[in-house]
Amino acid sequence: MEGMASLLSCLGISKAYGSRPLFQNFTLHLAEGDRLGLIGRNGSGKSTLLAILAGLETADTGEVVRRKGVRAGYVAQETEFAAGETVWSALEAGIAPLGLEELERDRRLHMVLGKVGFTDPAQEARLLSGGWQKRLAIAAQVVAQPDLLLLDEPTNHLDMEGIEWLESFLASEAPSYVVVSHDRYFLENVAREMAELGRNFPDGIFRAPGNYSVFLEKREEFLRGQASYEDSLANRVRTEMEWLRRGPKARATKAKARIDNAYRLIDELETTRTLNRGGAAQIDFESTDRQTKRLLEARELSKAYDGNVLFRDLSFLLGPRMRLGLVGANGSGKTTLLRILLGQETADAGSVRQADFLKPVYFDQRREQLNPQHSLREALGAHEDLILYRDKSIHVAAWAQRFLFDKEQLQSPVGSLSGGEHARLLVARLMLDPADLLLLDEPTNDLDIPTLEVLEESLLEFPGALILITHDRFLLDRVSTQVLGLFGEGEWGLFADYWQWRDAVREREQVRRQATARAVEAVAKSAANTGGGSGTRAQKLSYKEQREWEGMEERIHEAEARLAVVETQLSDAAVLSDGARVTALLAEQETLQREVERLYERWGELEAKQAPVAG
Repeated sequence: MEGMASLLSCLGISKAYGSRPLFQNFTLHLAEGDRLGLIGRNGSGKSTLLAILAGLETADTGEVVRRKGVRAGYVAQETEFAAGETVWSALEAGIAPLGLEELERDRRLHMVLGKVGFTDPAQEARLLSGGWQKRLAIAAQVVAQPDLLLLDEPTNHLDMEGIEWLESFLASEAPSYVVVSHDRYFLENVAREMAELGRNFPDGIFRAPGNYSVFLEKREEFLRGQASYEDSLANRVRTEMEWLRRGPKARATKAKARIDNAYRLIDELETTRTLNRGGAAQIDFESTDRQTKRLLEARELSKAYDGNVLFRDLSFLLGPRMRLGLVGANGSGKTTLLRILLGQETADAGSVRQADFLKPVYFDQRREQLNPQHSLREALGAHEDLILYRDKSIHVAAWAQRFLFDKEQLQSPVGSLSGGEHARLLVARLMLDPADLLLLDEPTNDLDIPTLEVLEESLLEFPGALILITHDRFLLDRVSTQVLGLFGEGEWGLFADYWQWRDAVREREQVRRQATARAVEAVAKSAANTGGGSGTRAQKLSYKEQREWEGMEERIHEAEARLAVVETQLSDAAVLSDGARVTALLAEQETLQREVERLYERWGELEAKQAPVAG
């Protein structure tokens, strides 16, 4: 950011793996207040660049200059926690390098715990869901208040609620950051400046101020200029080639200089053409072109695990060109529903009716269809050197190239491939099977933006039906013709688009808060009228409910009193110095807060079932 103090700079750095260069003579400056979104094709070096900025890797040549005392926090794509490591100890490890006094350390740890949303600091980190592990990894860096936060695909494993939390968290907790992401709405919301890595840019990077949509306009303007320059250069080369064909004599100094210049222009044209050609995967799902109007129908499906109802009486119908987006928080039952539709799990109630001889294709977010021991050639489904696609034989090297794999990779084991390469490989396999119905469970994880754009076009053109689970709001918004939202506690709804569903979620949250407020008000009125003899109540409660209602006020007072004691203890400096004691109190505080809220809501329900009658 212009006028702000520099944090660090990469000066003329180069990095290669084997014979493959990621970037050469590359320069990047970062200053206080920079909020940079970084994109680029898979393999362009984004993750490597972040690791170099964090000091975890070194460049082959060039220099990385850091302002004295600058601290960088780094969150990798995948985070692993040690056995026995808890939420609290992970945060302690993040803040340990600062050497804070115990009281200040604990105060900061408790503050971050609240902002991130953890309620049990003693919980083992490895047992958290992928989304909560990601939150913990980010919190463990932010707790040390770094000058620069480096985030590599931070939205991976987060559900949509988690992504919205992260957007808000970055806005308030991280004044300077570089974030690598393929989530276009996320970049739109968090980036003040965008940069794209790529050998199709003269300096290996194109950087422009503004968020993602502004960046797209500026990049398009730049590429149009590049294309215009290529056309102009091609015309000049054509003229020089015609002159060379006439066989000019090189004895004259001027003629020799022109010959040298002609060959220089030819080289420059070849370089420009190479730079201007960007590769993108060619994705085109094959359809059976079945015209059946009813491909799949779900009738009053219900499913619960250990008393947790995922959905109840869920029904919908899918026909050709219907594209259903499936949304809900992590654990709401999205993947379970897909497995029920496929017959891989059974519903507790209801039925699934498929069209006769329906041909579904399933993208498993866990990618269990891939054997890490197989070579890329085997995983692509090659018979000797050939792939059969739409009744035509294609050489396996050409098929691999279509998905941006080099022929040198054909013998590489699947386990050595990157996450993005795994995603492209699975798409390549699925494309070989003609389908009436695509069921895609998080297909966008690890895909770069150019590949996402090609995937979007393919899904829009697919004539069959589609059920899509994704946290990529841009893809969901563009592709879906309808959205099925799972709210939890068995409830669900059908919506026109993602935003209508999001509004419904917020509306439900508002209704819940209002119900709690009404319950509190009812309690206050009841307390004010106690002993007043203002009237009698219609007996609309059962005997058991009447007894429950009569004792509710006392139970609430008891719970609130216990909660007040715990909160007083948590403000005591002596208590804060005892980590184990604080952990236990925080857990108790959370339990009591939930109990008070539950009691108020229950009292409101009982109040609503009876009305005062004048006496």
